[in-house]
Amino acid sequence: MWRLRDKYAIAGVGYTAFSARSSVTVRDLALEACGGAMADAGLMPADIDGVVSFHFNDSVPAMAVATGLGLPGARYAIDYQAGGNAANLIVQTAAMAIEAGLATNILCYRAMNGRSGFRLGGGRELAAHGVTQYTAPYGWISYPQAMAMWCRRHMIEYGTTSEQLGAVAVTCRRNAALNDRAMQRQPITLDDHQASRMIVEPFHLLDICLETDGACAVLVTSAERARDLARTPVYIMGAAYGGGPNQGDDLFDAMRWPDHSHNYARYIADDLWASAGIGPDDVDVAEIYDCFTYSVIMQLEGLGFCAPGEGGAFVQAGRIDRDGALPVNTHGGLLSEAYIHGLNHVVEAVEQLRGQAGARQVDGAEIALTTAGAMTCGGAMVLRN
Repeated sequence: MWRLRDKYAIAGVGYTAFSARSSVTVRDLALEACGGAMADAGLMPADIDGVVSFHFNDSVPAMAVATGLGLPGARYAIDYQAGGNAANLIVQTAAMAIEAGLATNILCYRAMNGRSGFRLGGGRELAAHGVTQYTAPYGWISYPQAMAMWCRRHMIEYGTTSEQLGAVAVTCRRNAALNDRAMQRQPITLDDHQASRMIVEPFHLLDICLETDGACAVLVTSAERARDLARTPVYIMGAAYGGGPNQGDDLFDAMRWPDHSHNYARYIADDLWASAGIGPDDVDVAEIYDCFTYSVIMQLEGLGFCAPGEGGAFVQAGRIDRDGALPVNTHGGLLSEAYIHGLNHVVEAVEQLRGQAGARQVDGAEIALTTAGAMTCGGAMVLRN
């Protein structure tokens, strides 16, 4: 269990514009976001000695970013081969590296030309190797197809409806309308959701996250150092990463998972709340990984915001609205702001806790949850101002 409560902090955030065509390299995106995070914290390249990232062979290595930034001595540079499950993990890893004495100030980033370059959501680029050689003959080769099976199981088990999925999409879009950097700001209704074309049953187009060119970065340092920097620190209260039994042979393998009506969140909840010393009722704002609408519902249930099977009713009743009991994805999420593999959730949590979210600011936000993951493994952090 995470035992570093309040010892480490996020001291800076940075991001690029989010678009369908950046017209620059992924390296350029990464350097811009990391440069922004350094500037936000009031630090120079000479102050940075660590870089951490994650990717699906669609980005630029941490060592290349260290070189591009002109870091005089990158003592710690590491890349995870991982998907959206790693957005919080890289922040946790940075804190652990500092705790171990391997570095002092670490940049964590995710950069991708996810629309104009490698499109993770497509099936063409995903070769049938590993477990996919067995699922591909049945038409299961892309992430929308895989996630649809999880969603359908939840519907069968608990009676979750497409309209309840739509409530997540409508809420995220309503929040995005207040966010200048969101890719999709035009409000939508539940009727718009239901009328959007079916991609893979039960997912309509508006159940699925965006494809995005862009990058985000955060700067992690000790709480003691952060107090002397340019911004009010946002402290890491607690964190957890992991999943349940039979996670499979690779990131696409969910065939062996024992019960597809819930995901990783159920298995990390106890460690998460124990590490932070709080419970779900203490959270003021939640940035919940929304690669698909169903994943929000499963994580709300798994982390204890509502009972198993009650997530659909929870979102349909407006409890995740910006003025509801638990404001969720206040920036518009992956569904409407951008898909930067979940690291934009961390950026939004920091801005909310700093009181810098502008028109979308949640009044009195002191504690934020950010999650990353939708299937067999994932992570979460609890942050405070």
